[in-house]
Amino acid sequence: MRKKSTKTAAESELLCNLIIQGMVDRKAQDIVLLDLRKVRNSMADFFIICSGTSDTQVDAITDSVEDVVTKNSGQNPWHREGKTNKEWILLDYFDCVAHIFKKAKREFYALEMLWGDATITHFGEDGQIITAQQAAKLQTTHNTLL
Repeated sequence: MRKKSTKTAAESELLCNLIIQGMVDRKAQDIVLLDLRKVRNSMADFFIICSGTSDTQVDAITDSVEDVVTKNSGQNPWHREGKTNKEWILLDYFDCVAHIFKKAKREFYALEMLWGDATITHFGEDGQIITAQQAAKLQTTHNTLL
């Protein structure tokens, strides 16, 4: 059974930053942080979502997230899913859940839309916060390149 951890808000936010850094290190695209703390019945405080363009990149992003988190916090995921098919890999750290998608699967499941009540923060490929308009422009650029 899944239960909430006893991390403080600051510890959860630090974990999110480590996850985002792991994504940035492997050039993940369209990095989004969903703050679910004010969403009723949410299973975690944060979802961090990103996209990769190939099986190899999705795998590399996953490995990078795990490496960065383990090296900097000593934490390992409580649960992992999807490592075999490499289309949607989930790394569950209780309060923070990382979702690493291949682009088509991310569009199909549209987690950002499912959790529409969440506060959404977009990150550029350098890990810096960007506006929703800048994120849309980057998304358009990525779609054009593919």
